[in-house]
Amino acid sequence: MSILIGIGIVTTVTTFYLGRKGWHALHKAVGITPGVLIYQDDHAPLSLVTLSWEQLNLNKKHLKSLSDQQLRQLKRIDNKVSSYQAYQAALQAQHKTPAITEAQFVLNKMLQTRLPEMLATHYQFTNINVTNENSEKRLEASELLQSVLDNIEQRLDRLLAQMDEEQLKELRVMKHYINSHDS
Repeated sequence: MSILIGIGIVTTVTTFYLGRKGWHALHKAVGITPGVLIYQDDHAPLSLVTLSWEQLNLNKKHLKSLSDQQLRQLKRIDNKVSSYQAYQAALQAQHKTPAITEAQFVLNKMLQTRLPEMLATHYQFTNINVTNENSEKRLEASELLQSVLDNIEQRLDRLLAQMDEEQLKELRVMKHYINSHDS
């Protein structure tokens, strides 16, 4: 009798274990994580309600007239600015005060002042001119805004690449120093 009870317990535990492993394997195969209640589709349109900014100070009302592509680009810009700010904070933690270049100053001015102004102007223009007769002007306004976003992102990319190059240069110098004192 005890052998049958033992076999029953082992069978139950084995069935439960294999069922759980199969359930997790099924979820992994379709690209979702068991236990996570909120799944986000990276290709779904962004929602202004859930959109948050780490570094940029933007009025959500001014973002209503933007396309999903432009919102995603703004989010990328925000992430890049966050990376740059983290780098600056790390330098300050090491008690290093880097000189601010003209490119950094201009980019900061664009991000803090010009971008919010341009978004506000774009929002006002698109909400005032809602008739179809101004579709060419609306298209031009959207192209101008896109041009500014592209410019800002390119500047950030150059700045981040420069930052990476400086860090790599410091590592090379440290390696050279250590290798030269290996004797």
